[in-house]
Amino acid sequence: MSTTRVLGLGPSLRRVAFAPRLLRNQAVLRNVLQKRSVQTTSTSVSEAMQILNKQRLNRPSSPHFTIYQPQLTWIASIFNRVTGVALSVLLYGFSLAYLVAPTTFDSTHVIEFVKSLPDAVKYGGKFVLALPFTFHSFNGLRHLAWDMGKFMTVKGCYSSGYAVLGATALSTLGLVFYV
Repeated sequence: MSTTRVLGLGPSLRRVAFAPRLLRNQAVLRNVLQKRSVQTTSTSVSEAMQILNKQRLNRPSSPHFTIYQPQLTWIASIFNRVTGVALSVLLYGFSLAYLVAPTTFDSTHVIEFVKSLPDAVKYGGKFVLALPFTFHSFNGLRHLAWDMGKFMTVKGCYSSGYAVLGATALSTLGLVFYV
């Protein structure tokens, strides 16, 4: 088997061989006379990194925020991550504070401090604690349902998302005003 057949060069070679001589000469002249409009220079690694970092600063960080309409699915995903981080920071922050100063952060001092606060501050604090806790809990149940293969259609995603929002609203209000 010939090399041209193996490499698939047969049609290309036939086209060049049977092309008019004038066209071949123009192609050769065009390739020879063509000049680069951009001059290249060699740079060191550190200079190349500086140029790359400068170019990265000009790029948009999240173009999808500006070109897509907000959707329940990605807003819930972002809020789930934010609430997870917030609850973790709160848990580890209070735990570290208790380790550093156990007499200041024991339950009797915390209860006395909360008791001395005005009612509006108590309700606001309960809301700030209850909202991320309930949303993260209900959205976690939604993700467990997804892991079992439930609500995997677009309609199912949206209906379960609205159910999470409704359950979050009701349970947050219940925790704030009745507990």
